[in-house]
Amino acid sequence: MNQPDRPFPWLGLITLATAIFVCVTSEFLPTGLLPQIAADLDVTEAQVGLLITIFAGTVVVTTAPLAALTRRFDRKHLVIVVLILFALANVAAALAPSYAWLVAARVLGGVSHGLFWAVVGAYAGYLVPKHQIARAVAVTSAGGTTAFVLGVPAGTALGTAVGWRASFFVIAGVVAVLLLMIVKFLPAVDHRQTLATGEIALPARRDATFPGVLFICLLVLIVVGGQNIFYTYIAPFLIGSAGFAEESVGALLFVYGGAGAVGLVLAGVVGSRYPRGGLYVMLLVVIGAVLVIGSSAGIPVVVIVCLVIWGAAFGGIPALLQTRLLHTASPRVRDVGAALLTTAFNIGIGGGAAIGGALFDVIPVPSLAFVQAGVIALGVVLLVVADGRRAAASRGAAAREREVEVLPEYTSEIPVPPQTGSIPRQRPSGR
Repeated sequence: MNQPDRPFPWLGLITLATAIFVCVTSEFLPTGLLPQIAADLDVTEAQVGLLITIFAGTVVVTTAPLAALTRRFDRKHLVIVVLILFALANVAAALAPSYAWLVAARVLGGVSHGLFWAVVGAYAGYLVPKHQIARAVAVTSAGGTTAFVLGVPAGTALGTAVGWRASFFVIAGVVAVLLLMIVKFLPAVDHRQTLATGEIALPARRDATFPGVLFICLLVLIVVGGQNIFYTYIAPFLIGSAGFAEESVGALLFVYGGAGAVGLVLAGVVGSRYPRGGLYVMLLVVIGAVLVIGSSAGIPVVVIVCLVIWGAAFGGIPALLQTRLLHTASPRVRDVGAALLTTAFNIGIGGGAAIGGALFDVIPVPSLAFVQAGVIALGVVLLVVADGRRAAASRGAAAREREVEVLPEYTSEIPVPPQTGSIPRQRPSGR
């Protein structure tokens, strides 16, 4: 059966989405439990916020080398090994007697998380033909969105009710169940590219699509970094600046995540038809929403409305960026591109959390929203410039092709004796 004729692999993609749900929930769980973890381990909330940075920093350092070392390994088996390590990391976090122990557990989680994304980031592209990539990415990205809709809010509510350690124990248990789903429902894929006869394998950096991949990774770094300058410290903002009760933070994060699910559906709808326009609109809406939140912290109704708008707009952005990368990258650099995309996401996550932590005690918390808006606006400017240059290059190439088509075939006016066995060349009529 040819790949375009295969049925859409719903079970496999939903299994990947579930794995992404667990990993993203664990990565961002400290965001909703900053006060509880800080009080239990006798550290500041800014130090707990740095757990996001430490996790992401580990991903940045280890993802590309581990992806290179494991490029010949079976993808499905690698996912299973990585999830086992991830379960152990969450158990270690739940048992942490000190901040240093918790940091070590987050480092182990970051190692497994980075390799997981290097594999899973490109997995959907191997399961479906190119014209279905946007749809497949929307399905798998639902795992990340559901983590914000359900995972982080539920973990926050559980941690608030019975202690933050229980949340990490629950994640480890979910991973154990997930491993059975992976074995049963996730199809194996062949990720290796066969060279044509006489073709020489080239390093990724010499692939014609590699510069486009690098630009998308830069854009991800800027956009995700801007997002996490403010979002990492959303709990202190909601409690201290917006005046909400601590018990309501989980519900508000649920609202934010639910709106993100709507944004993801929109990304799936427009991803194939208007990928560039949809990305521009969502980025601009995020900028507007956080600007209003930052300037209206004392008005709870406005904060809730803009939280919904912010969540809906940002919910589709990662899927649109991942789709853009998979369309840009040639099959030979798809795994490398996925590893670099993971690295860029986590530099953005960790860098944004670190910048927010540095500013946390220096400027009012609502002002972090203004910083986020400025950084994402920079990303929009770069995107406009890059798309403009790409459009100009495409127009120039098309014009050159038209010129070649209309030029008559050149023939010398000087007669040249034909070689033995050749046929004399005829001049075009009218010459």
